[in-house]
Amino acid sequence: MKIVSLCSSCAQCPVVKITDTRVEIGEKGNTCVLTKEQWETLKDKILKKEL
Repeated sequence: MKIVSLCSSCAQCPVVKITDTRVEIGEKGNTCVLTKEQWETLKDKILKKEL
């Protein structure tokens, strides 16, 4: 599992947890779980500036 913090100055900010099968975005008690396919779609839309 790879974990990326969205804020480098504290441990309270959301994180992105990436596994072989899914991606979790959020913080304790407030998490969104995406499949790898959904994650790739989200990344693609962000990179194309659609979001």
